[in-house]
Amino acid sequence: PVLQAADILMYRADRVPVGEDQRQHLELTRDIAGRFNQRFGETFILPQAAIPRVGAKILDLQMPDAKMSKSADSPLGTLKVTDPPEEIRRKVKVAVTDSGREVVASPDKPAITNLLTIYAVATGSSVPDMEAALSGKGYAELKGGLAEALVEFLRPLQDRRRELLADPGELARILRAGAEKAREVARTTLGDVYERVGFLPRSK
Repeated sequence: PVLQAADILMYRADRVPVGEDQRQHLELTRDIAGRFNQRFGETFILPQAAIPRVGAKILDLQMPDAKMSKSADSPLGTLKVTDPPEEIRRKVKVAVTDSGREVVASPDKPAITNLLTIYAVATGSSVPDMEAALSGKGYAELKGGLAEALVEFLRPLQDRRRELLADPGELARILRAGAEKAREVARTTLGDVYERVGFLPRSK
């Protein structure tokens, strides 16, 4: 958590995109920044959490009581940005569901609620809107529509990834430019910290 805080504060982020499960880490970051500013003078930005309105916490497709993670026991429970369309369709098709047939989000339907949440994220919609769109339909329609929505949602990202991998020179240029920009921000921040605390400037 402390290293995460350093990464955020070093690069002067004012808004940090996080999931609901990372909120505490960001609060720790704000506490560290606030205490430093109080003791040594205004130095760090107190970052705000940029938590999405829908999909702040996505759950495992096979275990809807646990968050989706690349370290999950079953690879079928995790959707990856790099998954090809057929793999996405397969994972959604075998995703666990709840008892009953009604496609609604509720505490006693964690699996269906999770699928509806993912569907809403992929379509830029809301869970109530997805419930309305699927009113009177069953789990098969939910899964079929969700799979295709995910394929389309990820297509631009996957296309861009293929473009970059096909041009290693351009990819290296982008990485170098980003690294230099990050180093410049970090140098400025660290210089300010040394000055506030009273350390001698770092030798170049």
